[in-house]
Amino acid sequence: MRKALFLGILGSFFFAFTFVLNRAMNLSGGYWLWSAALRYFFTLPILAVALCRGNRIRPVLEDIRTRPLPWLLWSTVGFGLFYAPLSLASTFAESWFTAAIWQFTIVAGILLTPLFGRRLPVRNLLLSCLILFGIFVMQIPHLGTGAQQSILPPILATAVAAFSYPLGNRKMMQVCADRFSTPQRVFGMTLCSIPFWLVCAAAAFLQAGPPSPGQTVQSLCVAFFSGVLATLLFFRATDLVRDNPRQLAVIEATQSGEVIFTLLLGVIFLHDSMPSPVSFAGIALIVAGMILNSLAS
Repeated sequence: MRKALFLGILGSFFFAFTFVLNRAMNLSGGYWLWSAALRYFFTLPILAVALCRGNRIRPVLEDIRTRPLPWLLWSTVGFGLFYAPLSLASTFAESWFTAAIWQFTIVAGILLTPLFGRRLPVRNLLLSCLILFGIFVMQIPHLGTGAQQSILPPILATAVAAFSYPLGNRKMMQVCADRFSTPQRVFGMTLCSIPFWLVCAAAAFLQAGPPSPGQTVQSLCVAFFSGVLATLLFFRATDLVRDNPRQLAVIEATQSGEVIFTLLLGVIFLHDSMPSPVSFAGIALIVAGMILNSLAS
């Protein structure tokens, strides 16, 4: 459990680069659909190179050929319906604000537990509601200021992403069982999500033309830090506790660390505005929820 917890927190650090770099691309005029599609276009060859030794790609390709429907479906859900809405949400506010809303995925992951034949971990659900309350507290400074209309779109987009990510991940853990390592599973999911990203890239080209060189380079950085490092670390952490729904909920709760890391990186590199005292109180509640979730297990 300690190893899984460490990997989850480390993954949240690298995943924070998603919010910071996506925000940077938006501020420089990059189109959000390009930011989403390019990440996975770059992630695929990086993973392929990592797996080329030991003939580890062929078994994955053979399994995809044998069972294409579950691979295509849950890879599209876990990667496509996760990252495209999250990229859209990043166009509306500071990077730390989007990262905070994303923490709804912690509660979403717990609510999905009964779908996999497991009992709902009520204690973890109650503690995760503290995280959800912290997210609500962070929104208070934006209420009553005329900004609530700009808050709704990222909340709705992030809600779709928050359910899609754990759903796709857990379904693919069932599909793969113990046949593949975490890098192999991530490679297969990335490969099977490419048709979705090709459609997104075509739509992006029609809407905004080709991506700029700057957006391309930044997307490559997102692919490495988030698409490869963060995803492998987080998926490995969930693999370690896959048979314990309570501990699985705790590992998914480590994603709340993204708020802290994103806040620090955004303020340092993007000169994002600092959260208000009320928003800081919300951040404290989020961190407290994460710690209590760990202690409860």
